[in-house]
Amino acid sequence: MTEPGFWDDQQTAQKVIDEVNALKGLVHTLEEHEETHENLEVSYELVKEEDDEDLRTDLEEQIKGLRKALNEYELNILLSEPYDKNNAILELHPGAGGTESQDWASMLLRMYTRWAEKRGFKVETMDYLPGEEAGVKSVTLLIKGHNAYGYLKAEKGVHRLVRISPFDSSGRRHTSFVSCEVMPEFNDEVEIDVRTEDLKIDTYRSSGAGGQHVNTTDSAVRITHLPTNTVVTCQSERSQIKNREQAMKMLKAKLYQLEIERQQQQLDDIRGEQKEIGWGSQIRSYVFHPYSMVKDHRTNTENGNTQAVMDGELDKFIDSYLRSQMDA
Repeated sequence: MTEPGFWDDQQTAQKVIDEVNALKGLVHTLEEHEETHENLEVSYELVKEEDDEDLRTDLEEQIKGLRKALNEYELNILLSEPYDKNNAILELHPGAGGTESQDWASMLLRMYTRWAEKRGFKVETMDYLPGEEAGVKSVTLLIKGHNAYGYLKAEKGVHRLVRISPFDSSGRRHTSFVSCEVMPEFNDEVEIDVRTEDLKIDTYRSSGAGGQHVNTTDSAVRITHLPTNTVVTCQSERSQIKNREQAMKMLKAKLYQLEIERQQQQLDDIRGEQKEIGWGSQIRSYVFHPYSMVKDHRTNTENGNTQAVMDGELDKFIDSYLRSQMDA
């Protein structure tokens, strides 16, 4: 950062600064944990001398807190796969079921937004298509923060909701599905060969917030990668040029994800693994009726407090899944 010309390339400079801040954060957090550990040792000696029940209870609570903090710190250190540290692009797509599934997508949108905000991540809405009556038909978020992709890759898959539908006058129980796709955002750290002749680029008027500007300019951009029929859209910026740049980043992320899945499929074929693909292969179920329970089917992790989960308390599920992958 002290080298001459460091600020000549603003984007690269910001990337270096973000990395430095992330490393400083790791060191600072470790120092805090070491200080807490030293204080607990002093408290432990005091409890042995005084044998005070209140002091003992307080010490036990502090030890639990430190254990939880160290567990999270360890996971943060272990997120070392390529692109784990990158920002994340998260897409939600409702399954069959119309308004019911679209409402479930809006609930998941709120859940992931709350989770990101609690972690201090920034959330930008890249594309938003509202439902006719309620909810969303599709939404794309850019979640910015160190290790955002590393954490959120645990959420990729189908999410299943069971509840009494507020849209059913008969009060019947409904099951809804939403697919969650998660990809790393790329800048210049990966080379994805995208030929111009393979692209179809359309512009149109944005459907989200933006006032008069939205109604008068074709600033939204849709890019179709013809060989793979991959489609991305972006309408978050006022400038068509910026939306196009962002859409290209999203396209590269999707093409990267397709390549990873292709390689994984080859490995599965070699191993002889058969994996069911479809709405029946949900990764997590959220049951609101006849009982309250959120269960991750990959790790059997459960939480009976469904409201807390919907308010963004996802770390338990993310932690369990990522550790299961590391053990594997």
